[in-house]
Amino acid sequence: MSQLETVDSYRETLAFITLYNILLLMATIAEVEKLALDLPSSQRAVLAAHLLGSLPSVLHDEDEGIAEALRRDAELDANPLAGISLEQLDQQIERRRN
Repeated sequence: MSQLETVDSYRETLAFITLYNILLLMATIAEVEKLALDLPSSQRAVLAAHLLGSLPSVLHDEDEGIAEALRRDAELDANPLAGISLEQLDQQIERRRN
């Protein structure tokens, strides 16, 4: 067997192993998903919160929307009276529509 044939054989084997591992991972994820979806909604919510909490921060703030939301949240923490009720918000929206 030539060196080129050995390299090709190695690549084919590596590709097969990689594909096999991907298929195993997909089957595992599908199995976990099925089990999770069979849980009552309250347990799914707890599981989802745990899973999301385990992830690193992946937020992208291209339009500075997150920074604005954090600023407004801090503003409301500092002065809770600056907020409005849902009813007041609905009224303001209704006035703008008319």
